[in-house]
Amino acid sequence: MHYFLTKEAVLKRLETPSVYHIKKDELYELDNDAFRFLEKCQAGGGCSAKESKFTGYCIKEGILTTEKNLLKHPHVIKSPKPSLRYLELQVTDRCNLKCKHCYIGQRQDNELSLSRIRKILHEFEQMQGLRVLITGGEPLLHSRFEEINEMLPQFFIRKILFTNGLLLSKKILKSLNADEIQISIDGLEKAHESLRGKGTFKKAIEAVKNAIDTGFEVSISTMVHSENLGDFDKMEALFKGLGIKDWTVDVPCISGSLKRHAEFQIAPDIGGKYLAYGYGDGLHSGALGIACGLHLMSVMADGRTAKCTFYADRNAGNLKDGLRECWQKIKPIKLSKLKCNCKYIEVCRGGCRYRAELLGDSMGKDPYRCALYGV
Repeated sequence: MHYFLTKEAVLKRLETPSVYHIKKDELYELDNDAFRFLEKCQAGGGCSAKESKFTGYCIKEGILTTEKNLLKHPHVIKSPKPSLRYLELQVTDRCNLKCKHCYIGQRQDNELSLSRIRKILHEFEQMQGLRVLITGGEPLLHSRFEEINEMLPQFFIRKILFTNGLLLSKKILKSLNADEIQISIDGLEKAHESLRGKGTFKKAIEAVKNAIDTGFEVSISTMVHSENLGDFDKMEALFKGLGIKDWTVDVPCISGSLKRHAEFQIAPDIGGKYLAYGYGDGLHSGALGIACGLHLMSVMADGRTAKCTFYADRNAGNLKDGLRECWQKIKPIKLSKLKCNCKYIEVCRGGCRYRAELLGDSMGKDPYRCALYGV
C-alpha cells in the first residue's frame, strides 16, 4: 500500500518526536521508528508499507491518506528546549473599541509590516511551532490584513484569529484563512456593554453565529468583572447551545485602563470562584514542575517580544535579533521556586505570575487561583 501524509498533518521535532494535526488541534507523540516512517510518507512520492494497526490508526486520525498528493511539507528541524509552541502575534495595536479592562493602555498606532510577519511565521514554523494567535488591538484593522490572510496558507501551523467580532463580516469569513476564531464575550448584553460599549453585544453574538455557520471552530474568552457575576450560568448554556469549542474564563489584571475603572475590579475571594466556569482544552499546555507559559511567547506590534503581552514593558529582545534568540532569553519558572505549597500546585501551575507580581510578589501566590481551589 502507498501512503501520503495528509495536508492537515505535519511532523514536529519537539522535546518528543510528534505529528500535529492542524485542523483537529491534536498532537501525537511518536517513537523514532514511527517518526522516520511518517517522514518518508511526507516526501513527494509518499511511501510504501504493508497495512498495519499503525497505518490504520493514522488513516483513521487523518494523518495518512492513500490518495496521492504533491503537497510540499516543511523540512523538520529539531526545536529549541523548551519548545516554542504558541506564538501570540500582535499584528497591530489599533482597535475600534476602548474597553475599560484593556491591559494594553495607550496605543501608539503600531503595526507589523507584511515582510516582518512573513519572516516571523517562517521562523516560528522552523522552530516547530504549533499555533499562532493573531491578535491586536483588533487584528482586522491592520492596513494590509487581506494580504496577511493570503499568506497564511503557506505555513503548516494552526492559525487562530482573536477578535471582538465587530468587523467580522460574512464577506471576511468567506475568505478567512484561519482554523479557529476566538471572540470576546464579557457577559450578557448589559454586562458586556458596560465594558465594551453600547451595541457591541449583539454584533459579537452575530459574529459568533456567522463564523459557526461558515464552518469555523469558535472559542469564547470571558473576563470576570463586577457587572457579569450573575450571567455565568446563562452564558454557559448559551455557549454550549451554540456549539462553542472552548470557553476560557479569567480575571483581568489590574493594569492598563482597568486602573482607571476601579468599579469593575473584583476581590480574589469572589472573582476566583468564577474561574471554575469555562470548558475545553484552552490554548496553551505546560509541563510538570513548571509555571504558566512554558511554551508561549508574545510579539508586540512594535517588534518587541515578551513572555506574554502582560510583560510588554520588560521585553525579551527585538525581532531584528531573530525569533529564536528572543525565545532563548525567556526562562521557565519552576514551581518549586514559588511560595505555593498546596496540593493543587500542578493543576494550578501557580496561577498568573503577572497577577501575583501586581499584588506584591512575583514569586508569591495568585490569590484568585487560590480562591478557585479553596486554599
